[in-house]
Amino acid sequence: MEKPAFLITIDTEGDNQWEKNTITTENAKFLSRFQQLCEKFGFKPTWLTNYEMACDPAYIEFAADVIKRNTGEIGMHLHAWHSPPEYALTANDLQYKPYLIEYPESVIRNKISTMTHLLEDTFQIKMRSHRAGRWAFNAFYAALLREHGYLVDCSVTPRVSWKRALGNPQGNGGTDYSQFPDVAYWLDPEDISRPGNSTLLEVPMSIHYRHPKWKRQAKQCWDALSGKQRNPSVDWLRPKGGNLDAMKKVVQQSLAGGGDYVEFMLHSSEFMPGGSPTFRDKKSIEQLYEELEELFTELSIYLKGMSLLEFHDHKVEEMPN
Repeated sequence: MEKPAFLITIDTEGDNQWEKNTITTENAKFLSRFQQLCEKFGFKPTWLTNYEMACDPAYIEFAADVIKRNTGEIGMHLHAWHSPPEYALTANDLQYKPYLIEYPESVIRNKISTMTHLLEDTFQIKMRSHRAGRWAFNAFYAALLREHGYLVDCSVTPRVSWKRALGNPQGNGGTDYSQFPDVAYWLDPEDISRPGNSTLLEVPMSIHYRHPKWKRQAKQCWDALSGKQRNPSVDWLRPKGGNLDAMKKVVQQSLAGGGDYVEFMLHSSEFMPGGSPTFRDKKSIEQLYEELEELFTELSIYLKGMSLLEFHDHKVEEMPN
């Protein structure tokens, strides 16, 4: 590639799923502004879509227009607790939001199949890109994606472990990605933490340690002495309000040494006032867009906007014959 890729991934889901135990989709009415911002800079977001959004008329109209104009991509995102067929894993799945990988394998298979067919029937396109709900992924999940023709996944969060983030209260938490690669790689069918020869390209999120190694080690020693267990502090290429400089640093760290992409993420509900704990009012949304404008302006100079599938296709072209 002439320039590294800028991959914009949006977890397209219901409103404020961090705090709400009900499902609403008002944020579908707030997505056009971000899409227009992306198009201004020639960027192509991938809208990773879950069940409730795939059933929302406003979102269906929005996504159909994106597809028609080829200004972005629609992929799949699966929240197991609200994606059919119904299966009660806990006393209240909407409250606990269990990970898909905690369900019986037959249920996992049916949920992936149902969600894939819903998206393909609704939008009349083949699903190729995917991100797991709550970042929970494993080899069985990856195998099912390959069966359904998916070509690219972006569920891996390098340097981050979700083990202490419980879904099922009786479960073991999410996936530990702390030792996973931080560059794109073809998944090993038996071990998703290492490169292999499968047809599924893994594109990990752009996440880097906040502090140098010596400081992390000192912090770990202190935590051990005090009996604490904490993950090392990291920065994501993800807006949190007032973290523009940190995002720029993540970009530079990702490209150091010849990296060929950076991956940005946000949730669709974070474009709506009150749709998330982070952006609770119109003022915070305006600050978000001011920072996005500055970030995108800078990145447009030396990055090329691609959807996840386009990035996959470029990686295939680069493979030796």
